[in-house]
Amino acid sequence: MEPKIRQGYLYDFYGELLNEHQKEIFEAYVLEDLSLKEIADDQGISRQGVSDLIHRCTNSLEEYEAKLHLIEKFMSIKDKVDEIVSLTDASGSKESLQKIRVISDAILEEL
Repeated sequence: MEPKIRQGYLYDFYGELLNEHQKEIFEAYVLEDLSLKEIADDQGISRQGVSDLIHRCTNSLEEYEAKLHLIEKFMSIKDKVDEIVSLTDASGSKESLQKIRVISDAILEEL
């Protein structure tokens, strides 16, 4: 997964655990796609300060993910739902329906 996309997921799942200043800068970098210089100029801090803060925030959010695995679970469920959709687009054979049942059970167990 691309780093910016990963940071977006981290923010979506764990962003509320950052303080307001961290959220503002992390959002500007990840969600608004502003450069480090643009953020630094806007915040009145150095480019290196912005870079360090983004790095620290990313590390903190990655630590939450390592403990809670919310993104990992989300991606697993998303993959299973995609598979269900493709199976329902198939012929609708008895084999497809049985496989859909197995996938559905797996999704429910993960929740």
